[in-house]
Formats: sequence, structure tokens, C-alpha cells
Amino acid sequence: MKKHLLATTMLAALAASAAPALAADCDITVGLVMELTGPAGEYGQAGAKSVEMAFRDFNEAGGVGGCKLVTDTRDSQSQGNVAVDQATQLVNIKKVPVIIGGIISSVSIPILTSVTAPAGIVQVSPASSSPTLTALGKDGKTNGVFFRTITSDALQGTAAAKYAIDQGLKKLAIIHVNNDFGVNMVKEFADAYKKLGGTITSTTPYNEKQASYSAEASAAMAGEPEALYLVSYPVDGATIARAWISGGGAQKFLLNDGMNSAEFIDAVGAQYLSEAYGTSSGTSKTASTDYFYGAYEAFSGGIKPDAPAADRSYDAGAIVALAIAKAGKGDAAAIKAAIPEVVSAKGEPVHAGKEEFAKALALIKEGKPVKYEGVIGPVSFDQYGDITGPFRLWKIKDGKVETVGEMSADDVAKAKGEIQK
Repeated sequence: MKKHLLATTMLAALAASAAPALAADCDITVGLVMELTGPAGEYGQAGAKSVEMAFRDFNEAGGVGGCKLVTDTRDSQSQGNVAVDQATQLVNIKKVPVIIGGIISSVSIPILTSVTAPAGIVQVSPASSSPTLTALGKDGKTNGVFFRTITSDALQGTAAAKYAIDQGLKKLAIIHVNNDFGVNMVKEFADAYKKLGGTITSTTPYNEKQASYSAEASAAMAGEPEALYLVSYPVDGATIARAWISGGGAQKFLLNDGMNSAEFIDAVGAQYLSEAYGTSSGTSKTASTDYFYGAYEAFSGGIKPDAPAADRSYDAGAIVALAIAKAGKGDAAAIKAAIPEVVSAKGEPVHAGKEEFAKALALIKEGKPVKYEGVIGPVSFDQYGDITGPFRLWKIKDGKVETVGEMSADDVAKAKGEIQK
């Protein structure tokens, strides 16, 4: 009941924040298309509050020449067709220069291909990790407008494979969500895992929002796997894990980054997850990390700072805000050009929070480059809008996610190079 009331309160607050009433004439509206409901609802609710917090901090620091950034937040319902409709309204009717979202790749990709790329509108995804997004950039289909504050699954699949082998998980069954994210993550993982000496006993895709996944769990148990690699989202993932456990599956799991979730752990039962391991993108601690972990829960109304996509969504909001300040106006082309300049390796480091944003705004006013070092660590973008590692290695202990190590971008690149020989 408490979770339901919290979600209801949050959705009402998000809807209220989307209202344009009382906005000043010079305010700049940024569109948010987030998965507030559906299988990825936990991600989107956390992400939306993070962007709002980044904008609050930025506005209190001075905003864009005294003008504020405001959000128009839309619910994708975790569905690509709904997301396209909402993004189209934001671009064609609200004339937003930037869209932040979606969270999951099956939402971000159709927004990009159907709305933002054709219109030349900047799109920043906090958590869409599909390699398809890189491929679209390489094929010249993004117009250079897409950026993301998460690493591609092409790297994370390799990191997860190495981590699994290092933990002694050498004979796995795989169950994965049957969408672009799940298919690509498994492909990258499987290639690396097999070359590192692992055995995959079965690969079972599933369709979302089913009441039961007993058939999928039963099929995955063929071949006597020692553990399950579950590529999913918290709600469906918990249902699958319970079906796996009740069917007699080994209580050993490898999990993708989105399963780093208190909701998933509570729904499955911590007692069954003492040998559950996972990887997440972004680990280098900065002053931004300390600030965010100290302030987010109070701002968000009770969402934990380690909620899926929360940290990298703040960074997406911060980078967009600083880029708009650098551009000096709500113009998509100018903002696109400014994004690399606010994470410049040659810039002076700045961090999250009102005081740090004020410092950044002063530097921008002086025409100097800045280097935003975010909650997930320092980031920079390549020509396709991608960032590189590092990766956080974690396991579930006593019902909580505990970091046990880090795999640097160089480590992942080295492992990938050795695998490809």
C-alpha cells in the first residue's frame, strides 16, 4: 500500500510539474519521455525526479541568463508507440529543443528514429544501452543528435561475461526479455562468455507483462545449468526468478544492471539471492556522487539514490542544463554543439549541486570550457554519443546491493581485444 501511495503521489507531482501555467516568458522547456508506468516504471519514476533535481539545482544557481529550465514530463508507459506519440507532441506542439529519455532502449530507439533524428532535436537517454543505438550513429541515421549516459551493451556484455567466469559461474542458462535491449545484451554476453570458457545450456526469450513465467523457467532448466543469467526488469524479473526457484532452479544468478533494485530483491526474497551477481555502468566516485547520495532521497520523496537509472539521469539533466547555458538559448543545433564542450577534457572540473553549477555558469560566461564530473563519474562522448566504462561489480548481500569491485574501461577493452583474437 505504501508503495502504491508513493507511486500515486509521485505521478501526480510529475503531472503537475509538466503544466506550463505560470512559466515565465523566457523559461526554456525540456521534454522528458520517461517510463513512469509499465515494466520499467521504477526506472522512469526515479529518472524523472533526478532530472527535476538537476534542473532545480541549476535554476537556483542562476539558470540561463536568469531564465529557468522547466520540464514537460510525459509517460511512455514503457511502450515505443506511446513514446513516439508523446515525443511528437513535445517536438511539434511544445517546440522543445531537447528530449531526455527514454530509459529503456525499446523506447529510446523509436523516439530517435521517428522523431528526434528527423527533426534535428537533441535526445539524451540516461539508461538505454542497446548497441543498435551505436549502429544507427555509424550508419548516419541519428544526425548526431543522440547522446547517452550509460555504456553500450557491447561493452557491458563483455564485462558481465568476465565477471561471471571470475565468480565461478561457468554453466549458465539464460532468460531474457525479448526486445532490442535483451537480444543485444545476450548476443554480446554469449560471444564473450563462450570464448572465456563458459557453457550456455539454453537461451529462452520471454515477452513482457505475463502473469506467469513457469513455462520459460522450466524450459531454461534443461541441461542442468549451475546458475541463471536473467536479463530483465524488476517486475517481470522477480516473477521469473520466483518461478525458477520454485521449479528447483539453482539459487545462483547473474543479473543485468537494471536488476540492481530493492523492489526486485524484496519481491524475490533476499534469502534466495545470496549468490546473485551483477554489473552496472559507471563507478568512479566524485564529489557529485557524495552530493547526490546525500540529497536525492529527501528531494525525491523517498526514492533511494541507488534506484535504477537515478544517478545517470541526474547527470543527463546536468549535462543538458549546462549545454543550454553554453548555447545561451533553447536552440537544438546550438545545444548539440555545446554538449561536448561541457564535458571537455580541457575544461575545469565542476560537480553537481547549486554551488558547483554557479561555478560552471561563471566559467561559461567567461568563455572557458568546463568538465562536468558527474554522479557516475567523469564522462565524455564519442562521435556516436557513446560513453565508455568503467563498470561496477556487485553482489546481493543481506538483502542489499554491495559493490565488490570495479572493472575499468581499459580492463574491458583488453578483455574484448583478447576475446576477438
